[in-house]
Amino acid sequence: MNYQTQMKIKRILKQPLVTYALLGITTIVFLGMELTGGSENGQVLVNWGAMSRGEILYLHEYWRFFTPMFLHIGWLHFVVNMVTLYYVGSQVESIYGHWRYLLIYLLSGVAGNIVSFTFGSPNSISAGASTALFGLFGAFVILGRHFRNNPAISFMVQRYATFIGINLIFNLFSSSVDIMGHIGGLIGGLLVASALAVPDRSDEFNIHERIISGILFVFLLGVCLLLGFKKFGLLV
Repeated sequence: MNYQTQMKIKRILKQPLVTYALLGITTIVFLGMELTGGSENGQVLVNWGAMSRGEILYLHEYWRFFTPMFLHIGWLHFVVNMVTLYYVGSQVESIYGHWRYLLIYLLSGVAGNIVSFTFGSPNSISAGASTALFGLFGAFVILGRHFRNNPAISFMVQRYATFIGINLIFNLFSSSVDIMGHIGGLIGGLLVASALAVPDRSDEFNIHERIISGILFVFLLGVCLLLGFKKFGLLV
């Protein structure tokens, strides 16, 4: 393999490939929903995998903790989340690397949906990438620990932290927003990003803190699931 080919491959691999893949998958799913009855149709949402407690509790469709992050309710919801994913996802992927970024995104989304299942409105149908996106916000905040002496990153971290706070405050006054899902995704992102650390800087991050973060993530999700099933009377 010649030098030019190697450099071309390196340039390709430096692109936010996972972000592009997530955008593509989510777009295909959204168009599929629109073509099969509309993304704002409750039955269509359930058919495509939205977070619905009845299906989880009585039909044991536990994959619904995963699939909602690829579904959206209406064009505005879809466009806003995809624009956010493009800009924030590209930045997070460039810093954490492809596989760490993918784990942060997916595990944060699952965490947000589990927290929503346990503490959200009992009869609601939830969908959206916001759970995973808040996980990316959390991962960005964790960068403040890795790059304490970098003014540019510190400034960006402060902006994201402010944005998160403002967003959560507005969520409190909107009945259509799943604030518990957002909080769950944020906590998931903070813990998963802490456990994975940043490439080339993982040695600087206390290994015990990384292990504790991973254990705490699993523990909190387990507790939420137990509370959720007990809350709905399916666990003695």
